[in-house]
Amino acid sequence: VQLQASGGGLVQAGGYLRLSCASSRRIFSNNGMGWFRQSPGKEREFVAGITWNGGSKYYSDSVKGRFTISRDNAKNTVYLQMNGLKPEDTAVYYCAAARGSIPGDETNEYRYWGQGTQVTVSS
Repeated sequence: VQLQASGGGLVQAGGYLRLSCASSRRIFSNNGMGWFRQSPGKEREFVAGITWNGGSKYYSDSVKGRFTISRDNAKNTVYLQMNGLKPEDTAVYYCAAARGSIPGDETNEYRYWGQGTQVTVSS
């Protein structure tokens, strides 16, 4: 396993969770990283991305202002802090390593994927 996501769970609306994604140095150090999510019957959608050095961050409109992506290159780990969770945030969340140093918002721009972690937000 090259990407290992963790931190999902069940939380009430308005609550928070912090997802983590640990990676090997080989695929982490020079690559942009991203978080996607997928709920039943829907396509996998972009949530957030961060450049290889953490200098730029990108968010979907649906999570902007509530979620924060960050990375610790010394630990080969990327994080997604999710605050103000809503029931519509319920999904399986996936971390992914981009093909290059800048993360895109399309799944085909990513080479490696984690196994996913379930986030469930109750109303």
